[in-house]
Amino acid sequence: MTLHPQPLAPALAAAEAAGWTTVRLDLDGVRGKAELMRRCGEALRLPEWFGGNWDALADVLQDLSWFPEAAGRLVAVTSWRGYAGARPAEWETLVEVLEEAVDFWREQDSGLTVVLAEPEPEPEPEPRRGPAAGVPPRAPRLKRRRG
Repeated sequence: MTLHPQPLAPALAAAEAAGWTTVRLDLDGVRGKAELMRRCGEALRLPEWFGGNWDALADVLQDLSWFPEAAGRLVAVTSWRGYAGARPAEWETLVEVLEEAVDFWREQDSGLTVVLAEPEPEPEPEPRRGPAAGVPPRAPRLKRRRG
């Protein structure tokens, strides 16, 4: 798995400086629900009673007694586009579960915030000047003189 912390790194650092607990949930390579649930369990360090289904995920996110006490909690979901594209219905369900958990904790002293982050796109390579790679340069044409 890879995590691309920019531009997420400043947000995580600020949250940690404010006394928040931060968790990174990297979905790189996740293409199905079973793998998603496994990743959630590992990244969030979910309790053993976590059942690995949507209802169980909703339950653990609304009962954070297993989560370390903090001024707030930030879950950064990274590299999610591949999963969202491969399993759009499952992705919608995950987003719904996360939104419900955020709404539930909004009224509490120590809230829950979830951010979706992607790495910044790689810059486009600058157009190459001169002959293309692997193509021999064309010989210049000489002008013929008449006369």
